[in-house]
Amino acid sequence: MASWPVQDAKARFSELLDTTLREGPQIVTRRGKEEAVVVPIDEWHAAQKDHKEAERLRRLDDLLNNPKWKDHDGFDILDWIPEFRGTLDGPDFDSPEYDSK
Repeated sequence: MASWPVQDAKARFSELLDTTLREGPQIVTRRGKEEAVVVPIDEWHAAQKDHKEAERLRRLDDLLNNPKWKDHDGFDILDWIPEFRGTLDGPDFDSPEYDSK
């Protein structure tokens, strides 16, 4: 990954952008310290998608492993999950199985 001092990046921004699109991410430095990266938009969108999916999975894991989901009678929300795994619509709460009468 190439490195551009901020003065060069500002003065030659079109070249920086062309190089980024042709060769991939470019580092911008200030006073010798890496400060930023210029990334092609396709790579940015892919990274954002991956980040959002990882965050969604982390939150789901946190939710399912939260001790608040377990009550004192031994009920565990995780016991219900295999029943619904693989269905797109989730459970049919109108079915007789879920009738509270």
